[in-house]
Amino acid sequence: MTGTPGELVLAEHRGPVLVLTFNRPAKLNAWTDELEDRYFTLLDAAEDDPDVRAVVVTGAGRGFCAGADLQRLQALGEVSEADRARRRPRDVPLTLRKPLIGAVNGVAAGLGMVEALYCDIRFGSPSARFTTAFAQRGLIAEYGISWLLPRLVGDSRATDLLLSSRMVDAEEALRIGLLDHLVPTGSVVDAAVAYAADLATRCSPASMATIKSQLQADADGTYADSVTRAEGLMLQVFRGADFVERVTSHLDKRPPSFPSLPVRSSDVPV
Repeated sequence: MTGTPGELVLAEHRGPVLVLTFNRPAKLNAWTDELEDRYFTLLDAAEDDPDVRAVVVTGAGRGFCAGADLQRLQALGEVSEADRARRRPRDVPLTLRKPLIGAVNGVAAGLGMVEALYCDIRFGSPSARFTTAFAQRGLIAEYGISWLLPRLVGDSRATDLLLSSRMVDAEEALRIGLLDHLVPTGSVVDAAVAYAADLATRCSPASMATIKSQLQADADGTYADSVTRAEGLMLQVFRGADFVERVTSHLDKRPPSFPSLPVRSSDVPV
């Protein structure tokens, strides 16, 4: 580990957007348990912070995240099953109710690629690159990537990327769906923050949280099940304060002023 835990992931508030930066640039932000704990702690804090309406995650220096630190991987073979037990599940980012936007500024490899895929939307710079890396490291498709990747790029492309571990550049990543936006000039972080700020100021936090939960719930269901769930939710939102505020603000010709999400421990449904 290099640096104190607070230095491993930097946090910066830009209005309603929280920018989190993996901060091990000399190691291309290779993942460690300490970095993970810091990242997940910051996401947990952002979850119930009313001043945070969206989160952008990026990497310091030339990389997004080069995957698990190889020294850590070497040590894993020498520890017991109990020692490997996790305090929190790896997919904590998927549980965030607020938009999580990736600003991929360089290589995202192995676990680093998985962390990028956990984001709702991915922006990339021209230097963004992706590799699953697992097969070349003698590993398996870890942390749910075998479920996530086919849903983004299709079954055969996912098989290609997982078996070959080949490097995908930014243009191909955009073409096949690993990236949603390619930022050819300027700061990829600034572009991602601008997008996140637009969501934060124009969209209902409750609506976005519900839509995220719908996307997860409907991923393996039927169309009919999706429609049925949506109809039940529509009855709730038509009676909700956010819908009233949107109609009122439109008639008043002013921007909407949506309330923050209730804290996760609240009994208020979202």
